[in-house]
Amino acid sequence: MAKFTTGEMAASCNVSVRTVQFYDAKGLLHPSELSEGGRRLYNDDDLAKLRLICTLKTIGLSLDSIKDILASETPGEVLPTLLDDQAGQLRDEIEQRQRQLQAIKIIKDSVQNMTAIPAHSITDIEQMMANKQGLKRVHGIILAVGITSAAIQLGLLVLWIVMGMWIPFAVAMLLHQFVGVLVIRMYYKSTAFRCAVCGETFRISLRQFLLAPNTATSNKLSRLVKLDCPKCEHSGWCVEVYHP
Repeated sequence: MAKFTTGEMAASCNVSVRTVQFYDAKGLLHPSELSEGGRRLYNDDDLAKLRLICTLKTIGLSLDSIKDILASETPGEVLPTLLDDQAGQLRDEIEQRQRQLQAIKIIKDSVQNMTAIPAHSITDIEQMMANKQGLKRVHGIILAVGITSAAIQLGLLVLWIVMGMWIPFAVAMLLHQFVGVLVIRMYYKSTAFRCAVCGETFRISLRQFLLAPNTATSNKLSRLVKLDCPKCEHSGWCVEVYHP
């Protein structure tokens, strides 16, 4: 059986000599024997164990967990359990990082449009994220209804042109207008507006909702609408928020 020095073990697993010595001190990887000069010597089994330690360390297991696996009489049963726990922790961390990325994007968008976002809302990240998600759902419904309606009308228009059947197209146009009214009503009832100065959230009339100057053509999820705040009477841009 081959014998390896500490340096050879370290080189084979792409770690430092100090790491191999540390694993020895922690009780994870003892040398199989010592040379006459007191040097640590390892065999093939030790090399395989070091590679396992490095692999488990790479996926995030703690040294204590790795030590438990190596010391267990049934590593085939212990390892899957620890891996399941580690996978769960990683999923939680991924979700947390995703929430942090969402928060960063929201803050960045808010800072870029600071005149339209009340200062106190910057600290309320959860509320802002919920607002974004609520508006996203509303806008998604509007988009889905619009695409479906347009596809139906296009199909019936082709039917009219090819076969001269204009009545289905005319009926579809009437239904399209009716559905449009329902969608606008749903959108109107799902939104409110927040004052940029005092932070007051308020509803507006349908006429203001439809006709007030706004940024509906921008690529931002939340519209900005020029309104008069009923609380502080400030006149300026107010941000659209989700109002369930």
